Amino acid sequence: MFWYLIKRLLLAGVTLFIILLVSYLMLRLAPGDPARSDMFIDNSGAGSLDTEKGAFAGNRAIREKLHLDKPVLTGFRLWFGAVIRHGDFGTSVVVDPGKPVTELIRERLPVTLSLNIWSILLTYLLAIVIGVWSAVHADGWFDRISAFGLFLLYSMPVMWVGLLLQAFCCEGGWLPIFPLKGLAPPDDGSLSTWERLAEQARYYVLPVLCLTYHGLAGLSRYTRGSMLEVIHCEYIRTARAKGVPEYRIIWEHAFRNALITLITLFGGLLPGLVAGSVLIECIFNIPGMGALSLLALSSRDYPLVMALFAFSGALTLLGVLLSDLLYVAADPRITLTGKRL
Repeated sequence: MFWYLIKRLLLAGVTLFIILLVSYLMLRLAPGDPARSDMFIDNSGAGSLDTEKGAFAGNRAIREKLHLDKPVLTGFRLWFGAVIRHGDFGTSVVVDPGKPVTELIRERLPVTLSLNIWSILLTYLLAIVIGVWSAVHADGWFDRISAFGLFLLYSMPVMWVGLLLQAFCCEGGWLPIFPLKGLAPPDDGSLSTWERLAEQARYYVLPVLCLTYHGLAGLSRYTRGSMLEVIHCEYIRTARAKGVPEYRIIWEHAFRNALITLITLFGGLLPGLVAGSVLIECIFNIPGMGALSLLALSSRDYPLVMALFAFSGALTLLGVLLSDLLYVAADPRITLTGKRL
């Protein structure tokens, strides 16, 4: 176990290095850079020599700070060396000039986590119940209705659903039940603790719903398919012949062996915490990691983009490692060496 974890961590370190190198190369080789952004040009004195000199000096300082005046590999070596030696990912040059990018991520991460944790819990709880029940009662009325409804949900674009919910269910719409934007009510001190929690729940309903329905539709069908493969095996029929209660057959024998597919899909949940909520955070004006990622990419804020790539890559590798460990917990026949006993 110990040596397996050591090998996996070393492999993860090499993989993360390759991810960062490729990401940096793609950023540098793509046309444009932050130093040429219009945000650094003062148009108040357009045409004056002093303004042109100031803009040129500012652009040159930015290029030197980001090592854009050096070859690509040299720039990556300098950036990566600062990360390894001092844990310094740099400071933002566009989104919030002069502010460390780690602070920007630290400020936005709790917002995205609060949304996605609720979404993941609802997705897995509902998907497992719907998938197992559909498999146990395959081709029944519930299976047919749920299949139609889930495929319909899966075909609906998240952006379209979010905008439609805003038009119908938010303030200014036909049924103004939920707030239009944000994730928390203004704190004016007039609400009690329970009233504030109830009010804040109204802000979470629509974003969490938009984050949940698409994953629920896919995961429930995967659960149903995995259960159908297991539920007709010989050992399930043997357990029924021995008189084992049906609920124990379903949840202790069949579902445990069907968990392998769900665990595989679980590995992609952690990086989805950053990438999965980009559209939702933009639609509902939520200051989270998704909105920060979109802003960093659109403004070509290199230090922030590289920090987000590092964060997302680390989450992806952590999700894969957790999946491997959960395989062993779900199926004792699987060992950490990848061989079945």
